[in-house]
Amino acid sequence: MTMTVHPIQPVPLAEGLLARWRRIPVSVIVDLAPDRQIDPGVRPLRPADLQPALFGRAVTALCDPPDFGSVLRSLEFVEPGNVLMIAAGGHAGHAMIGDVLGGHLHRKGAAGVVCDGAIRDTAGLAVMTGLSVYSRSVNPRGPTGAAKGEVNVAVDIGGCTVNPGDLIIGDGDGLAALTPANLESLIDRAEAKLTLEAEWTARLAAGDKVGEIFGLP
Repeated sequence: MTMTVHPIQPVPLAEGLLARWRRIPVSVIVDLAPDRQIDPGVRPLRPADLQPALFGRAVTALCDPPDFGSVLRSLEFVEPGNVLMIAAGGHAGHAMIGDVLGGHLHRKGAAGVVCDGAIRDTAGLAVMTGLSVYSRSVNPRGPTGAAKGEVNVAVDIGGCTVNPGDLIIGDGDGLAALTPANLESLIDRAEAKLTLEAEWTARLAAGDKVGEIFGLP
């Protein structure tokens, strides 16, 4: 594999639509679109109560570990609010990113980084306020090359195909990746599910019977 950088022009997304999606937790998304879930083995760096919510459009880097050249090149394309998606095939032998490049993402205003592979320098990454970090594993051993990979290409992250410009949503439960088409087709159902869950909670708090609420025989 050599280094290839692909041109990309993400589909514009309406701010009003994005604002609606900011209210939707990953659990609701996965209930409605299980194929858009990223493998739960890709976990948040921080405990659930300390993990910043992740919400931003994907910039993708396809790696050929232990080479991390695509990660380096992808940094040129990260804009404020983006999420760097590193496809390392679950490789645990070498970290693809640490606090040096993570710090650069933080200074650029990135929303976060998701690595289907290993990261390192977790103590440094954990204190970067507002940078939401997810990975499959941690390894202090770094990469050993910087000449291979692809940038701005469709990648497999935890069994989910992620394209540049997809919307990445993450919380303490895990991650989901939504295409522009998903955003339009699912938002009404997602909001309805959120409303229904609020109704269930209110009825349980009011003392209604579980069987009545959930229609048990």
